[in-house]
Amino acid sequence: MNYQIPEIDLKALFLGHKGENVDIFKEVLLKMVDEHVGWRQNYQPQDLPVITPFDKSSKSFQDTTDHMRSVFNELSSKLRSESLPWHTAGRFWGHMNSETLMPAIIAYSTAMLWNGNNVAYESSPGTSQMEEEVGHQLCKMMSYKAGESWGHICADGSIANFEGLWYARNMKSLPLAIKEVAPEYVEGKSEWELLNMSTDEILDIMDKLPEKMDEIKAKSARSGRHLTKLGKWLIPQTKHYSWLKAGDILGVGLDAVEAIDVDSTYHMDIEKLEIRIRELAAQNIPILGVVGVVGSTEEGQIDHIHKMVALREKLMKEGIYFYIHVDAAYGGYARAIFLDENDNFIDYDKIDEVYARNNVFKDMKLKDEWLTDDVYNAFKAMSQVESVTIDPHKMGYIPYSAGAIAIKDIRMRDAISYFATYVFEKGADIPALLGAYIMEGSKAGATAAAVWTAHKVLPLNITGYGKLMGASIEGAFRFYNFLKNKKFHVNGKVITAYPLTRPDFNMVDYVFNEEGNTDLEKMNKLNHDFFDYSSYVKGDLYSNEFFTSHTDFAVPDYGNSPLEYVQSLGFTKGEWDRVEKVTILRACALSPYAHDPEVFEDYAAKIEKAMQENLEKVYTYENVMQDNLDKILTYQMN
Repeated sequence: MNYQIPEIDLKALFLGHKGENVDIFKEVLLKMVDEHVGWRQNYQPQDLPVITPFDKSSKSFQDTTDHMRSVFNELSSKLRSESLPWHTAGRFWGHMNSETLMPAIIAYSTAMLWNGNNVAYESSPGTSQMEEEVGHQLCKMMSYKAGESWGHICADGSIANFEGLWYARNMKSLPLAIKEVAPEYVEGKSEWELLNMSTDEILDIMDKLPEKMDEIKAKSARSGRHLTKLGKWLIPQTKHYSWLKAGDILGVGLDAVEAIDVDSTYHMDIEKLEIRIRELAAQNIPILGVVGVVGSTEEGQIDHIHKMVALREKLMKEGIYFYIHVDAAYGGYARAIFLDENDNFIDYDKIDEVYARNNVFKDMKLKDEWLTDDVYNAFKAMSQVESVTIDPHKMGYIPYSAGAIAIKDIRMRDAISYFATYVFEKGADIPALLGAYIMEGSKAGATAAAVWTAHKVLPLNITGYGKLMGASIEGAFRFYNFLKNKKFHVNGKVITAYPLTRPDFNMVDYVFNEEGNTDLEKMNKLNHDFFDYSSYVKGDLYSNEFFTSHTDFAVPDYGNSPLEYVQSLGFTKGEWDRVEKVTILRACALSPYAHDPEVFEDYAAKIEKAMQENLEKVYTYENVMQDNLDKILTYQMN
């Protein structure tokens, strides 16, 4: 029977800002618990219960259950008083967390009752198959070819990034190992040529040497050989900190991990990337790989992946090749908004028609404000890179922890595989081989169930996740436009909000500055103090009416890329050179409700009021501190 997925109403898929869908939540969760208990009862029904009515009526049993209830009361108290209100429809504009999908929460809770371990098929046949299916779904979302690609869930984006570098490191070293084991297959190639072979070339040779696979791998980088020959791993200045960890842990060394400048809109500067690659090539230093970021963690920007791919094609003609990994931990799911009902990448001139047909974007003017040629082409080019990090626990709206990686060519797995006979049999034709190809060992089957269920409810195209991505982007642009030149009057001063840059996705960065202020340190302090009152630092978690996040763009990480923005606020280059840092307020716009104009307008008034009050607290505190300082100085003078 072909089940037709209905038009998705996002409001039906979350517990709700005020728990409006609690009845649905309880109904489905209780049903799943009842079915789990029925499963226990029906397995070998001749076995009698081991917990008897007599046990349950004993004083110790009653005392123990009362003790457990008491602990849960304490747990509830701690969570209610010390948790951030991710769930709110319009008051949380900060860290990348949000309301999570109700189907995913229920699926995770349900699957925990079975406690599958997806490292091995014999421990979790049901959820191992779900994870295999999820891997294929993520590959399909990247437009990788079915049957030729592969993916899996891991703990988080950092682990996925580690795996991306692990693949690149081992793949890059294989030609050197082939030269030792089967030199006739790379006859006539210099070391430079071996280190610049394409991924496809390497895999095609390995296909011809199945009986020598283990010997070749033993002489590859996994043995510790060749690590200093593999060259540089180039990342943008907007990189996630996991790349430094990966370089350290995987032995290529921190010196091999090099940041390429970003431009004033926080995209890797492709011209500077090419210049650096050519400089290294002139020194006979190869490029291990290049990382493009789709959804940088501080700015939410989308690197120009299409330009990276074009650069690789250009340099290949000159004998230079590099692996490309896309770190789309944050933005990976956004590719769903570019896939039509049949999972095909939408032609640019058909986007408005497809969006209208699926009720994506309530205001198409905001879509036009968001979607640029570069954003469109960057997402399209993701199909041409070797591997991609995608985190379900970010834009997948899945509970933690759920990262993932997808690889374009399934044959790459053999470069990193290990086999433990007690867990899985080498060559077995089942999805159970997962543990042989990943960095982790034991892993929760419940995570796979949560992601699988979410993908079944919300297809990874415009009918499902695309709609959710559109809601998030639309909400972000409503907030972005709300902030533009927003003015506050505080203690006789005028404080203005200034967004950092037009978002490529759904993250909005901004600062407040006092009118006439030309002291960058003073502005940085204002924004840091505002964050203190709009967060867990000085704000009451329960009664605080507005939450945000913050970060610093400083010269050691960002170079002079913030200079253009800082100058637009009236600061001189000399002032930037003196301070070398700008403190930024950061809003990840993940609310699945704020795209609705009525909802946003209602909360916009509340946000403005809360911002006003928190700015007043900052200046009141400043005045009190200044008064105290004046009194101390007067006392000392007397």
